[in-house]
Amino acid sequence: MMKVVFYAYVLKSKHHDYFYKGHCKDLKKRLLQHNSGMTASIKPFIPFEIVYFEEFETLQEPIKREKYFKSSRGREFLKKILAP
Repeated sequence: MMKVVFYAYVLKSKHHDYFYKGHCKDLKKRLLQHNSGMTASIKPFIPFEIVYFEEFETLQEPIKREKYFKSSRGREFLKKILAP
């Protein structure tokens, strides 16, 4: 039986200092959706690249992780791991 995988992810705009945090079931498809301009609020910041992601077995886990990424602690965590 194939295991279903869910993702919490962080995208970075290639031309702006802008990060987007989200969750999904298909990471490649979601990146294509973002870069095609389907999400109006981030359209000015496209194109994006995936800079970080984590895999989970249940949908609740990446939703919780996304909320963490958006918190001040989560932003500090991402700043440390994404530092050049």
